[in-house]
Amino acid sequence: MTTVLQPTAPILDSTPDSLIFVGERLWLDFVNSADALRARRPGRNDVLDSFDGFIGWLSAARVLDAERSAAMVRRAQQQPTAASAAVHEARRIRNVLRALAEKGTDETDRATQLAIGEINRILGRSAGTRRVESRADGGFVRNFVTVGDVFAGLLIPVIESAADALVSGELFRVRQCADARCARVFYDASRNGKRRWCEMATCGNRAKAARHRRKIKRV
Repeated sequence: MTTVLQPTAPILDSTPDSLIFVGERLWLDFVNSADALRARRPGRNDVLDSFDGFIGWLSAARVLDAERSAAMVRRAQQQPTAASAAVHEARRIRNVLRALAEKGTDETDRATQLAIGEINRILGRSAGTRRVESRADGGFVRNFVTVGDVFAGLLIPVIESAADALVSGELFRVRQCADARCARVFYDASRNGKRRWCEMATCGNRAKAARHRRKIKRV
């Protein structure tokens, strides 16, 4: 049975201003894509709930430029089954990377070994070339241009970011937000290594407000 992709929110709905990027690393922001919409809406907070949302996130994260994003959406309309499979794999890989972010501090840890296996599998199956290209804002972006399956390379930049974290030994600096209601993860680049909140303006301020309310109740 062929899965037909229905039009969802436009790519422009997933802009840097409408999405939250607090992970400090691409792979951690990808893990956080399950709850990346700044304006929460009932029934649609995961950007990977559709292929358009996936491409919109990659565009907002500057993995894809506008031209390649539009080309991917057109190709998804032509190959809906392959596009649906790409989104399904993206969600599965995100779960693997979340386990790595939350538990993968030991090379013998199962989450770490599973992540390494998935990273190597995706890197090994994808053929293409890496290019540095200009962005419309005058900056530059590094793109991976696939040969053959156009969907196969979409996760390559994310996977390479996770691989860099493993190779450089960054996992011990990966934190989960201290707000129990928030599942976001981030790389703690602070000098003392004691950053607690994914965003001070949201989770940090909520915690301060909660402490203030408790203090008033005790008075």
